[in-house]
Amino acid sequence: MEVLVGRVYKHFKGDYYIVEDIAIHSETGEKMVVYRTLYGEGKLYVRPYDMFIEKVNRGNQEYRFQLQEINSVVKR
Repeated sequence: MEVLVGRVYKHFKGDYYIVEDIAIHSETGEKMVVYRTLYGEGKLYVRPYDMFIEKVNRGNQEYRFQLQEINSVVKR
């Protein structure tokens, strides 16, 4: 599974997030996902890439964060 920058993902607990970027940890070289909440204050978080895409088999989805297909309501 590839994480897509600028796309919305749903956490298995129900909240929505937008991926801002992919970063590299300066000390370990580990790939990290930078993402922002789409609720509350819009806080910015970072999580290891492998953890972001891991399977959890909890709730109604297979992965910790599931890509959401969101269609515009504006007709183009």
